[in-house]
Amino acid sequence: MQILKNLYQTGGDLNGLTFDLQGALWNDGNSYVLKTETGSIMFDCGCGNTLDQIFANMKYWDLDPYDIKYCLLTHPHFDHAGAAHLLKERGVQLIAIKETADAVSTGDERCAGYLYHKVFKPVEVDTIVSEGDILNLLGIEIEVGHYPGHSMGCTAFSFQHENKKITVSGDIIGTLMVGDFGWDGSIDFDKKIYTESLRRFAKLNPDIMLPGHGMIYFHKPKWRAEDALNSALSQWR
Repeated sequence: MQILKNLYQTGGDLNGLTFDLQGALWNDGNSYVLKTETGSIMFDCGCGNTLDQIFANMKYWDLDPYDIKYCLLTHPHFDHAGAAHLLKERGVQLIAIKETADAVSTGDERCAGYLYHKVFKPVEVDTIVSEGDILNLLGIEIEVGHYPGHSMGCTAFSFQHENKKITVSGDIIGTLMVGDFGWDGSIDFDKKIYTESLRRFAKLNPDIMLPGHGMIYFHKPKWRAEDALNSALSQWR
């Protein structure tokens, strides 16, 4: 699904772009691809069982899966990072914050395989990044923001594209379908830390926010972040 010129959503079962199991609407998080003149950058990669569907969606838009040079992981949960080992086998460079890198390297409970009755296959991240880093990937500057709470590895990646600030937010914000927060069953979920992350995230003010599940926020995503912060302050203190 084309979002803007050269920016695509390539997976996500809530949107019907990918499909894992009958009746399962959270098995495959949203994945996105940014095309550049020298290759493509992927953000999250789904659960693994749907990677062929993601590639088929890419090919429909004349995107070559072999052009993917980097995959940036928003956090280690199975529905977002389960396919990471498959991408690495294809030579894709994996990028993540330390907390996510540590989790996916072991495939332990922080990857939440238990939620899907699956086993996360461990994989080593190639480049570990930190809060505030500015990455230059294929000529695109991408800012790293660390917003733990849903998991300790929750990360947002922001960049300029088509004169707009785009933020890939993963599960920092919940979906409008089920509430303001990411799933609270994570083994490293933390309400206090999450609230502080939402306070900081509400100041980011992107033009378009690409969430980990559900529909893209094209109109005033800052308001959505402020709503989530309000809910956290009201419910969790």
